[in-house]
Amino acid sequence: MIMLEVLFQSSLFWVTVCLLVFLFLHSNFSSQKKRTDPPGPKPLALLGNLLHVDFKRLDSSLFDLSKKYGPVFTVHFGLKKVLVLAGYRTVKQALINHAKEFGDREVTPIFHDFTKEHGILFSNGDLWKEMRRFALTTLRNFGMGKKLSEGKIIEECHYLIEEFEKQEGKAFDNTKTIDYAVSNIISAIMFGKWFEYKDPAFQSMLKRNREIVHLAGSTSILIYNLFPWLGPCIKNWRHLIKFMKDYEVQVKGIIEDLKQTQNPELCRCFVDAFLTHKQNLEESGIKNLHYNDDNLLYSVMDLMLAGSETTGTTIQWCLLFMAKYPHIQDKVQEELDRVVGSRQVQVEDRRNLPYTDAVIHETQRMANIGPMAIPHKTNQDVMFQGYFIKKGTTVFPLLTSVLYDESEWKTPYTFNPSHFLDKEGRFIRSDVFMAFSAGRRMCIGESLARMELFLFITSLLQRFRFAPPPGVSEDELDVTPLVGFTLTPLPHKLCAVSRQ
Repeated sequence: MIMLEVLFQSSLFWVTVCLLVFLFLHSNFSSQKKRTDPPGPKPLALLGNLLHVDFKRLDSSLFDLSKKYGPVFTVHFGLKKVLVLAGYRTVKQALINHAKEFGDREVTPIFHDFTKEHGILFSNGDLWKEMRRFALTTLRNFGMGKKLSEGKIIEECHYLIEEFEKQEGKAFDNTKTIDYAVSNIISAIMFGKWFEYKDPAFQSMLKRNREIVHLAGSTSILIYNLFPWLGPCIKNWRHLIKFMKDYEVQVKGIIEDLKQTQNPELCRCFVDAFLTHKQNLEESGIKNLHYNDDNLLYSVMDLMLAGSETTGTTIQWCLLFMAKYPHIQDKVQEELDRVVGSRQVQVEDRRNLPYTDAVIHETQRMANIGPMAIPHKTNQDVMFQGYFIKKGTTVFPLLTSVLYDESEWKTPYTFNPSHFLDKEGRFIRSDVFMAFSAGRRMCIGESLARMELFLFITSLLQRFRFAPPPGVSEDELDVTPLVGFTLTPLPHKLCAVSRQ
């Protein structure tokens, strides 16, 4: 009897000990989990942190919050939890050092509406890997960033200069003309087709693409992404869906024409390469569901949009900055006159034009065209800078905070080409320069874009001096961006005065 009592008391003792240990561990785990959650403003019920941000300039609002909550913090858009990464070191660590964990794409409702997760930009997993690999290989085969592309761009430079000369030094809006020139480069690769600038179908496609990019970043579409059921009630959503349907019809028509005239012995363009690869797989009995009409259509649309609007917008920004800062324009043109003279600029001239190269890079930094990149998503649980980040978390790599990082740039809010020059005036590359993003999801057409920017900008500055319209001073030129999915210059006119 005494033995049973001792045993009972012993068992009760150990049960009590185990219970206390469990409670301690649970409490410790809970507090640890609480400690490892990224900080952020306290969310309100249903609204989250919607009252803490300005949707008209979301990147700037988040940048401001990072100064209070640190480089890794959480915001709630309604019920949706989003991780924000701010500052060069943090964004680099996530996108490059933890490229795999942060490498998935967050497909927001509007982008799902656009592509149904086909194509390159808004797909994940094996589909994304295969489409990106094929696109990179094909673009390189068609000379992306190589001598073949250089020849096509130089030829297009001549057409662009002719259009500027027609203005006879009078003030004009150069947006459309620049778009036509830049879009013809990617069109030649995608379709093997060059468009006349006056082609109504070409003009309507580029006008529509501009509208798509602008509306996709509007406040009402950001709200739609939080509450998709509101879609039919939102005017901008209805417009966007119509624009995308019209764009699909137009691109499908071009693809169909290429199918009808395809010659297996002659690969004219990206579409031909895709169709030939699909046919070869089928003839070999290899089942690959990724090579279908939907992925062809949306891959082409992705590359056409990404390969034209951003480059054209950067050229616009550069000409606007040159008109606003004539002393910088003077230095660029002095260098061009001294090094190149009147002959056509070549890509190989870049190494002898350090100041010009620095101005182009500073344009991209200041313009900050893609301020938040396209949202990412974690594809597994990850510990990052001491915080626990759950699989499937939406991530905003805040590129604004990189390109304007006060700890990395001497004068982040001033147009200053010396950011990319050493004391001897030689061009220096900077890892902080993330205008094309970084990591697995960085811009697929970076080498082509860099070549286009250099050749188009130098060719224009060789031939023209850019100035404000009569009666407008340099100080009055407004460099406040028009906010959409990208940041573009406000509507404006400039004079392109011939230097010859």
